[in-house]
Amino acid sequence: MIAAAENVSFSQRAEVIVVAVAVCGLIFELVRRKHLMERYAILWLLAGATLLVLAVWQGLLTKLSHAVGIHYPPAALFAVAFLFVLVMLIHFSVTISRLSDQNTMLAQRLALLQQRLEPQAQDERGAREADGVAAAVADGPDGEPTR
Repeated sequence: MIAAAENVSFSQRAEVIVVAVAVCGLIFELVRRKHLMERYAILWLLAGATLLVLAVWQGLLTKLSHAVGIHYPPAALFAVAFLFVLVMLIHFSVTISRLSDQNTMLAQRLALLQQRLEPQAQDERGAREADGVAAAVADGPDGEPTR
């Protein structure tokens, strides 16, 4: 049974290699088009490169799978992929939490600034209205300025 478990079929390895190369290519394209920031791309590239190394280097995958008690090496490969996805989800959750806190803080600062500027804006509007009333009084009934 162990001999059968060590032999990962060529088609399985080829599929994983194609997926890993496609993920890395997609990440490079997203970074090139500035749709993905470099700091997030590193995680994805690390995941793709790890899957690629494990798919190409069959002995490493077999040793890793037996070390953790998994008897079917392709299952170990997908366990590693799942682990990377879990790490990325935790990283993105931390990032979203931090951004949410920053958004709340910025909204509060904006509200304080608006509160400080409101009295000044009202004073300016009152001064403009007073100027408008004075100009209207100075004008005659036909809109011509009085002399």
